[in-house]
Formats: sequence, structure tokens, C-alpha cells
Amino acid sequence: MSSTVFMAMLDNLAVNNALPSIGEELDVGVSGLQWVVASYTLIFAATLLSASVLGDWLGQRPAFLVGLLIFIAGSALGAIAPTWSLLVAGRLVQGAGAAVVMPASTALLRHTFTEDRRRARAMGVRGAAAGLGLALGPSIGGPLVDSLGWRSVMWINIPIGAVAFVLALRVLPRPPAVAARWDPIGQALAVTGLGSLVYALVQGPVDGWRAPTVRVTLVVAVLSLLAFVLVEWRGARPMLDLRLLRDRVCGAAAVAYFTASMGLFGGVFFLSIYLQDILGWSASGAGAVFLSASAFIVLAAPAAGALTGRYGARAPLTLGMALSALALLGLSRYGRDAAYADYWWLLPMLGTGAGLTFIPALVAVVQRSPVSRTGMASALMDALRELGGAVGVAALGAVLTARMRASLHQQAAASGLPSGQTHDLVDSVISQGPTAGFDAPMPAADPARLAIWVQQSFVDGLQLALRCGAAALACALAAVVLLLWGASGRGEAALTMGRHHDVKSRHQ
Repeated sequence: MSSTVFMAMLDNLAVNNALPSIGEELDVGVSGLQWVVASYTLIFAATLLSASVLGDWLGQRPAFLVGLLIFIAGSALGAIAPTWSLLVAGRLVQGAGAAVVMPASTALLRHTFTEDRRRARAMGVRGAAAGLGLALGPSIGGPLVDSLGWRSVMWINIPIGAVAFVLALRVLPRPPAVAARWDPIGQALAVTGLGSLVYALVQGPVDGWRAPTVRVTLVVAVLSLLAFVLVEWRGARPMLDLRLLRDRVCGAAAVAYFTASMGLFGGVFFLSIYLQDILGWSASGAGAVFLSASAFIVLAAPAAGALTGRYGARAPLTLGMALSALALLGLSRYGRDAAYADYWWLLPMLGTGAGLTFIPALVAVVQRSPVSRTGMASALMDALRELGGAVGVAALGAVLTARMRASLHQQAAASGLPSGQTHDLVDSVISQGPTAGFDAPMPAADPARLAIWVQQSFVDGLQLALRCGAAALACALAAVVLLLWGASGRGEAALTMGRHHDVKSRHQ
């Protein structure tokens, strides 16, 4: 189970490192490169809930093996792709395979580790494997691309996947299949709603939020998801049993998982741009900067699993969210001249906070769901993570863009730059990023001065966006504390360690 999570995390970050080479060889612009990454997220998030039903129908072991083969096939298609469209198709196939693998793997862990504390520790180890993939992705992806080309970041999945497949055949348990909860209306609404929402969140910053396509997909997403909730709530055998979220522990875990994904993934996305375009780090250097954060995820995840198994989710969950919020708030203090020695100490805090947040939240929901619906519970949390990341990039990006636009306009106008040139400069920078507009013919300002304006405006926007992310985490932390209020020590541990007959009886 850990090897597949490691492979997925390693591949995603290695692909990010390969984007410049992909663009050069396949003659793809920024929007096309964005979809090399976003196509995986789109199909993964859209099909997770439906794919979890496959484990009920086939059995979790066969579903895991099928999903792993699909992921390997997608990697091979991407590796040999002669065009951008086939590369995106390969990424779509990868996402579909991952959507089958992830809920099946969680269900198999639950069947393998039947005692709650051992299961929580096992899930912590799997979380550490994900952190290891995050840590090694940039450091492995960069040398692979430099020495063997961008296709190597796809080929590397095939030997890892093959080894995982052989091991899976030998060691995975064979839990029996359960009666599949066929819910065609719910599945169609989930795929339509989640897919439309992810598409709109990815394409909105590119085309503009007023673009007809973005508006239509947002409307389709809202209507489909509202209809999905209604159908699942009233259905006799729903694909997603929403009553699980009425449980206070599960509700708190879901809020924490979504908000942490939103704040952390959105913040890290723009911090990567800050490190390279403002502070001057190379792509490999920026990956090395984040290595300390990823390394502490590796250390914190097993500890979080052990703590959750012994004491329950409340203590590690609240501590992790608090550390994450403080880390984002601390990183928002630095500007154009920040040195690594100034902010390095916040990166271990960020990684520790992530490890202490995600693992307890996932363990809490899995522990409290019926055994037969473990795949569904895992798919729900994975969907919340993917949607949280997409919402975080879109929301924090909107905050950053608005503040950056206002700051750049104010600086240019205060310097006496003509209004027409100010307008052109702002539009160029907003559309192309903080490195745009430096060489534009601006008689009223030299390129060096323009560079300072643009960099400062980006920093102003980033600082506000990181503070908004920290504020969102702080509000979610308050909600989690309120939901878990009154549960302490052994009482809350009992809640998260299987004494949940009330929830089981409602599901059954």
C-alpha cells in the first residue's frame, strides 16, 4: 500500500519539474502545461466516489490490482506520447487508476490490521510514504529530466508499479466482495458535479471567472452537487452515506481535511512561485527548500498515527491545524529580500502540521465508518483533499491577483507612469506572471524599476493570500474544537477507536 502512495506522490512532483521540457518538446503553452497536471486531478476527483463502488463489486484486492494496472498503463501512454493530447490522455488514465487504487488500499489496510491502534499506526506509515514521495519528487525529478528527458518521469512508474503488483499478488488479503451499492443517478451526478467544479476552478484563473465556459461549468457543478446530496440523502442504498458526516468526530475530521488541503496546498503552490520568481531559486533549489517540510511529514505521519490510535484524533488534529496556521502566518511576513536563514524554521513547522492534520483526520473517519463502507469513507476524504487543493489554489489565487493588481497600479500611478502604460503593464503582469513586463517599452520607467514594482506587488498579494489561508485554518480549528468539545482523553480515544455502535447501527 505504501509503495503505491509513494509512486503517486513522486510522480506528481516529478511531472511538475518536467513541465518546461514538455512545453519545449511538444510546443505547448502555459495553459496546456497546466492541464498536464490538472487532467490527473480532474479525473481523480471526479471518479473517486464511483470508483469506490468497484471495490465492493470486484472485491478490494482485485480492485486494487486492476487500478494499479490502469495507473501503469496510463504512465506508459504518457511516456510514449508524441503529442500533448496523448500525454493528457495518459494523465487521465493515471487519474482513473489512482481513483480505484486509493479507496481499495484503505479498505485493505482495515482488513489487514483489525486492531484499532495497529491500524492507526499502519495508516501513519502509509502517510509517511506519501511524505517521502513529496520529499524525493523534486530531487529525483530534476536529475531525471536533466539526464534522461521528461519522459523518464513517466517511465519510472512502470518498474515501481510492477514491483508493487508482484508484492500485492503475494501479500494482500482476500476480503470477500460485498453487495455493490449501484446508484447510477448518484454516480452520474457525482462525476458531473465534481468534474465540472474542478474544471471551473482550474480554468477560471486562466480564462477569467466571467468567461462563459467557466460560468456554465460552475452552474452545472452547483446544480449537480445539490442534486447529488438530495439523491444520496433520500436513497435507500446510497453510494455515499451522508449520515456519516452527522457524527461529530467525522464532521470535524472532514472540515479539517478540506480546510487544511485548501490552505496548505494553495499556499505551497504560490510559495513555489515566490521562491523562484522573486527570491531567485532554481526549480531544483526550490524543491530542496521544501525538502525540510516534506521530511517532517515523513517524521510526523507515523507519530500522528500512533497518537491517534492511543489517545484519539482530537489532540494531534488540533495541534496540526494550529501549527499549519502559524506556519502560513509566519511565512507571510517575508518580502523580496528574504534569505533562507530567515524563514527556514517555518518549513519544519509546516511539514509537522500537515502530518499531524491529515493522518488523524483520515484515521478518525475510517475508524468510525462501517467495515463494509471503508472504501467509501476513504474516497470521500480523498475527494475532499483534491477539492480542497483546487479551491485553495483558486481562492488564494484570486486574493493574490486582486491585491497584486491594486498594488502594482498604485506604485505605477504614484511614479507618474501614464494611465495607458499602467493599464498595459498591469494586464501583462496579471496574465503572464511576476516575470512579465520587464522589457516592455515604458519611457517613464526603466526595466529595473519595473521589476521592483512587479515583484513588490506579487509579494503584497502573496502575503495577503497566506494570511487568508492562515485565517481559514484558524476558523476551521475553532469549528473542530467546538465539534469535539467535551471529549477528552480516554473518552475521545474511545470514540475514535471503534466504540461507535450508534453510527454502525444507523448505517446497517
